[in-house]
Amino acid sequence: MERLSGLDASFLYLETPAQLMHVCGVIVLDPSTMPDGYDFAAVRDGIAARVRDVPAFTRKVRKVPMGLDHPIWVQDRHFDIDRHVHRLALPSPGGYRELTELTSHLAGLPLDRSRPLWEMWVIEGYRGADGDGAEQVVVFSKMHHATVDGVSGANLISHLCSLEPGAGPISPGDVGRAGRDPSQTELFGRAVLSTVTRPLNAVRLVSPSVQLITKTIGRAREGTAMAAPFSAPRTSFNGTITGHRAIALADLDLGAIRQVKSATGTTVNDVVLAVAGGALRSYLAERGELPSSSLLATVPVSVREQSKHEGGANKVSALFAKLGTDTEDPLERLHDMAERNRNAKDHHSAISADALQDWAEFAAPRTFGLAVRAYAGLRLPERHPVVHNLVISNVPGPPLPLYFMDAEIRGLYPLGPVFHGAGLNITVMSNNGRMHVGIIACRESLPDVDALVSRFPDELDALEAAVAAAEKPTPIKKARKRATSR
Repeated sequence: MERLSGLDASFLYLETPAQLMHVCGVIVLDPSTMPDGYDFAAVRDGIAARVRDVPAFTRKVRKVPMGLDHPIWVQDRHFDIDRHVHRLALPSPGGYRELTELTSHLAGLPLDRSRPLWEMWVIEGYRGADGDGAEQVVVFSKMHHATVDGVSGANLISHLCSLEPGAGPISPGDVGRAGRDPSQTELFGRAVLSTVTRPLNAVRLVSPSVQLITKTIGRAREGTAMAAPFSAPRTSFNGTITGHRAIALADLDLGAIRQVKSATGTTVNDVVLAVAGGALRSYLAERGELPSSSLLATVPVSVREQSKHEGGANKVSALFAKLGTDTEDPLERLHDMAERNRNAKDHHSAISADALQDWAEFAAPRTFGLAVRAYAGLRLPERHPVVHNLVISNVPGPPLPLYFMDAEIRGLYPLGPVFHGAGLNITVMSNNGRMHVGIIACRESLPDVDALVSRFPDELDALEAAVAAAEKPTPIKKARKRATSR
């Protein structure tokens, strides 16, 4: 019997019809590399064969009686691949617009909790951005955040991928079976025991938390603390969200990002955040919405290597980063970003890798769910100071070509969830020399997401130009001789 960790379960409790807690992916495939050509039935059967013995794909959630404790994972005895892998075709002309409209609609549909929490839509008839290229196949994937974080989600997808057509999966996956299905009596007894011992576990977390607060105050006085939540300016996408989604996709040259990184002594993540800050600045300025202070992003951080917990799908923490939207010069924005990020990382390293997971254990199923619904129903995100403006994630991807069911992956665009109070999520993923940008937003809060994503390549170009200009030697101007009267 495997119990969900408090953090994994929290994503179930956070979910409402408007605040959907699944992560998505748009995978663009070139079917010409498939030895036997594209055939939906073959793709579906190939997926079925690879997920059959991987618990993350075949387990489902079972609630604990009276909601006394977090749910458990049990094997879906009636697992049926046809309930998870579906077939669709794009309307003519099958271009970018048709693709993003369809995937936006699919992203706004909740997963069925009576089954394993994932599904894939195989979309046929995609003919590139303008709808006039060679036909490609797109796989739109959805997995609940209770099942995966960014890193574990990429690992699960890699179980369906190979390094060349016809080869075995890159990752063998955690082969085995999901936990056994206990009786209601056993579940109730374990839940009561967990409830009784929970206050004792809280005691050991209090002292480290108090010490952390003290150290944070000291860092704030020294000017070396990470940006603080509730200090973000308000924008049009910082209110109560609906269940409608809007998706936009773009590509960046990873080589160009690395050149900027090397020339400035920064990191890839610094460059990505600076580009995002420039794109948001331009987007908001054009609409007359640019705040005088910088936007604040929550940046998820994987603690998989540092965590002491063995169980749980989500092993993440987070830091807050100002995006420099109040700075016009792109190079100045990047340097400021790098310095702030160094302080934030130092601050973050002082926090236990398991702090978020430990405190999440105290999320009460019934209370948590009711609180989320009341928070949205009363439209509280529009009444209190803005916690953060958006979420930005950078997920490392493969440096070489990958093949999904023998079809070469041409695009791999990740999409995270959006929240009440922060209706915009930007996630990037590197893949074979490209950086794929996936943006998802609440449609009512940010209806024209393409106007935002289209600025990412322009901002990278502007940053490259600023770096090149800074590297050029400055000519020495000869001082003009001034005539002096005697």
